[in-house]
Amino acid sequence: MIAKALLIVHRREGMEAMKKIAVLTSGGDAPGMNAAVRAVVRKAIFEKVEVVGVYQGYEGLIEGEFERLELGSVGDIIQRGGTILRSARCPEFQTEEGRLKALEHLKEEGIEGVVVIGGDGSFRGAQELAKLGIPVVGVPATIDNDIQGTEFTIGFDSALNTVVEAIDKIRDTASSHERTFIVEVMGRDAGDLALWAGLGGGAESILIPEDPIQVSDIIDRLKKGTERGKMHSIIVVAEGVMSASDLSIILKHEGGIKARVSVLGHMQRGGSPSARDRVIASRYGARAVEVLLEGKKETAVGMRNHRVVDYPLQEVFEGERVLDETMLKLSKELSI
Repeated sequence: MIAKALLIVHRREGMEAMKKIAVLTSGGDAPGMNAAVRAVVRKAIFEKVEVVGVYQGYEGLIEGEFERLELGSVGDIIQRGGTILRSARCPEFQTEEGRLKALEHLKEEGIEGVVVIGGDGSFRGAQELAKLGIPVVGVPATIDNDIQGTEFTIGFDSALNTVVEAIDKIRDTASSHERTFIVEVMGRDAGDLALWAGLGGGAESILIPEDPIQVSDIIDRLKKGTERGKMHSIIVVAEGVMSASDLSIILKHEGGIKARVSVLGHMQRGGSPSARDRVIASRYGARAVEVLLEGKKETAVGMRNHRVVDYPLQEVFEGERVLDETMLKLSKELSI
């Protein structure tokens, strides 16, 4: 009980010490980013902390594109896709000169901590800020779901639902015309989106970077399906493996199989966030503020076993993120 009381006192002291924080979104947009921004702003104001929004990500840090955010600034945005703070790639921030410009603007504004909402590249930028002495918290937001240390990133669930809905519609056409369709999905070098969408959409074959398979195996599976009377098939391929167009050429050349191609592209990033993403984003954003107020300097937030956790930012870049092998095995068993 004494230790717990001391911890509470310590946190209160941290809350009294930090008076002003900033929040930015960076990298590719993801549904739920706005919900995370809203949570950061409202949780901070609840704790009597001033919040500054940084426009255009790290570019905004360098250019000093800051605006004080109030409760009304984030009203009616929880349901909106994209990011009201906008986002931009910023090669200049990768230079020491660019980072020092950002640091100067932060000091001029009296900003004592920064919440960075984004993916892998955004987290690397956050790590560089931390090296300059600025307390940072990384909030994982990317449809790729490829951040080490968390089971789910903001935007993954929404993108997954978009892809599954597209597969359902494509299957209607595939069935009507007795065709094979190849659906290409995003994910960079991670196969989570393709695997989950393929399993949820009932795809006959799923190609992901983490589980290289021979095209001959796909051809054999398609031909066996045809022999037992199957009239159509869906193949899901992650962009990190190859393009759908290249796969269609290989299938025709090696197996005599004609396949139509559907590249979903950036539609996977857009649209209103799912209820799950809104809740996850709200929990992550609020926890990020708490982490700063607790005096932690270089941290990431995420989810493990359905619990929101925080952990050292460095862990994001250590080791390799492991795909759920049970889901991979299941997808193969159900697509026979």
